[in-house]
Amino acid sequence: MSEFDPIESLADMRHEFGEHGGVNMSVEVSTTFTVMDPETMPAVFQGRYGPEQGGCYLYGRHFNPTVYVLGRQMAALEGAEAGYCTASGMSAITAVMLQLCSVGDHVVSSHTVYGGTFALLAEFLPEKTGLDVSFVDMTDLEQVEHALTDRTRMLFVETMSNPTLRIADIPRLAALAHARGATLVVDNTFCPMIVSPIQLGADVVVHSLTKFINGASDAIAGAICGTEEFIVSLMDLHKGALMLVGPTMDPRVAYNISVRLPHLGLRMVEHSRRAQVYASRLASQGVATVYPGLPSHPDHGLLERIQNRGYGAGGILCVDLGSAERANRFINLLQNKDRFGFMAVSLGYFETLLSCPASSTSSELSEKDQEKAGIPPGLVRLSVGYTGSIEQRWRQLADVLEEIGVG
Repeated sequence: MSEFDPIESLADMRHEFGEHGGVNMSVEVSTTFTVMDPETMPAVFQGRYGPEQGGCYLYGRHFNPTVYVLGRQMAALEGAEAGYCTASGMSAITAVMLQLCSVGDHVVSSHTVYGGTFALLAEFLPEKTGLDVSFVDMTDLEQVEHALTDRTRMLFVETMSNPTLRIADIPRLAALAHARGATLVVDNTFCPMIVSPIQLGADVVVHSLTKFINGASDAIAGAICGTEEFIVSLMDLHKGALMLVGPTMDPRVAYNISVRLPHLGLRMVEHSRRAQVYASRLASQGVATVYPGLPSHPDHGLLERIQNRGYGAGGILCVDLGSAERANRFINLLQNKDRFGFMAVSLGYFETLLSCPASSTSSELSEKDQEKAGIPPGLVRLSVGYTGSIEQRWRQLADVLEEIGVG
């Protein structure tokens, strides 16, 4: 297991006061910022005098003080040199790809990623920029190695694949990418606190803060963590993907997410604890269950080697009910009969969220691509919440399983 402790890293960074001495940071909502000397303005626009160089702020699309602090907190959480936050997880992914890759460059991606990411890499960017993308089974390291070429600029994976919950061997993937001069970019949305990819050799980490990190399903947001040089390059006034494309995070959103970070560790522990209980009980009843915390999971040992101590195996589990019809009946009864959770996409909410990925979050993949990625039509993804007692929720879950004749 990793010896890095994201809670300790975040606590060391977070000890700051608000503008007027408050225990929380201040919210800076200004879109533009005053300079005290007209000769300062050219240096700011040339990138020689900004907040990270001990200078001043320029414009809300460039750096905002509140968003800047949240970015530093995210960097601390991931053990990165720097970080900055964006208006969505997809904008974070897109900005990283645009910053790293040029027309005709080659990218290698896991074939099992969030549907929006897949569409971005399979259709949008190749059509708009000429990007050449190869999709591979990231658990087959030999396949990954063969796909990498001297033209490859980026290797993209998810720490825990959406929705199949396979684990990326980040240390070995980093070694393969670096041997070809490529950048390893890891989407860590499913595993905040649980795995720290930069500590394992990844170069850039992206998050959809919308999910576990925010925790209340009330804000869309993203984050990018990496070296200070890379984060500053994203804000370059001439070639910075964040500065020029402009997926700006609202400072009020940044503040609301920041005040939820101190209890992220507690939330992740409870998400994981409940998912582990449900997964173990489901598996013991003969339900086809996918959860990395189960010894039967093919990557159980790998996760144990790379995870941080004490945060469990995550708050997502899947069950395969064999058909789309049975899966739909299952989630319909859970929501509308037993009030176990909500039929809704996304994850990381305090209530359990239920979805069938083949017809929702992975619907951007064709049937052939879904089959290749290992996403059967009867797969149900449960983002396990922590309301109610474990026994109350298990009774509801068991009741529905009995009604549909599973287990």
